[in-house]
Amino acid sequence: MTDLSLFFYYLAVMAGVTYLIRMLPLVLFRKPIENRFIKSFLYYIPYAVLGAMTFPAIFSSTGNTVTAIAGCVTALILSWFEKSMLVVALCASLAVFLFGLVL
Repeated sequence: MTDLSLFFYYLAVMAGVTYLIRMLPLVLFRKPIENRFIKSFLYYIPYAVLGAMTFPAIFSSTGNTVTAIAGCVTALILSWFEKSMLVVALCASLAVFLFGLVL
């Protein structure tokens, strides 16, 4: 199999899986979900997935664990005080940069 045909095979599989993931809930759940546990579970899934994808990237992105911890702590503190996402991202990046200069 050539690289191009393998690419299109992978692309078709990916498109099919993506379509099924988006289509199945529409087909399976015709009535509104009334169970409180399931509604709560579905509400928090995006936050859990985002956290699971973000935190490993935070600690491996800088190459220095100390600067990564400084940026993470800065972001957590600012988000605790409900600052905007732009402010949190900029200040965390600035904290990583400054800690990198100091170290």
